[in-house]
Amino acid sequence: MFPKSNEAPAQARAYVRDLLAHDDAPLDDERLDDVLLIVSELVTNAYRYGTEPEESVLVAVLTTAERVRVEVHDPRRTRPHMRNESGERARGRGLHIVDSLAARWGTDDRPFGKAVWAEVKR
Repeated sequence: MFPKSNEAPAQARAYVRDLLAHDDAPLDDERLDDVLLIVSELVTNAYRYGTEPEESVLVAVLTTAERVRVEVHDPRRTRPHMRNESGERARGRGLHIVDSLAARWGTDDRPFGKAVWAEVKR
């Protein structure tokens, strides 16, 4: 669990990097960078749109021989959506980044909110 703070995306990246470093089949550097960028974007979106100041998010990592799945759980049921791309905005590109890096991604309802997940092929 990561409490809401400006440091949460970096803390989540460090957590995921550490977990994957101990995986039986380590990722190559490019794939690891993709996974860590996805973690940053999903955690940032969860805090920006899925939590109140006192709430936390949960980051889960599931690995198989074929892929790495990252899930970010938050307490809101509101599903994320991609905004139209605009060169004028500095924000709003996170899900476009996730969409371009992930083999697939989506949102699942959970008993106490939702999980936004993304999978990267090994």
